[in-house]
Amino acid sequence: MEKSRKYILFTLHVQTFAVGIEHVISIERMQAITEVPRTEEFIQGVTEIRHQTTAIIDLRTGLNITATANTDDTRILVVTLEGMQIGLIVDSVTEVIDIEPSNIEEAPPIISGVHAAYLKGVAKVNGELILLLNIAKTLNLEETEGLREVLQ
Repeated sequence: MEKSRKYILFTLHVQTFAVGIEHVISIERMQAITEVPRTEEFIQGVTEIRHQTTAIIDLRTGLNITATANTDDTRILVVTLEGMQIGLIVDSVTEVIDIEPSNIEEAPPIISGVHAAYLKGVAKVNGELILLLNIAKTLNLEETEGLREVLQ
């Protein structure tokens, strides 16, 4: 029997998402971001986090979710993706929870405008549906190369 896994819950607009804790380096408060000209719209720029230049992505734009203004709750979820440290702007980070594999179902083809390719599945926890984000698929190969260029 598979063991439960830890996930970090965060919100984008009105939807709750989760990402496996093994991908997360840290959760940071919003900070000054230096814009990088001629980059994809979802790349907000770069900043230094933990002594490393980090590309910052607005996950709302990347997933085609209604943008909201940054607030005191806005956070940068710092993750690793293909050997890069990347910051994902999210509306808020709410908690860390254990999710049992038996509570996870395959994602329907499209949910709230988010394509199933970006999701590992949908978890039912305490009567709420939580979208499990697949960090590796959130950015396609071309976008990942764009991030590498920004960081060099």
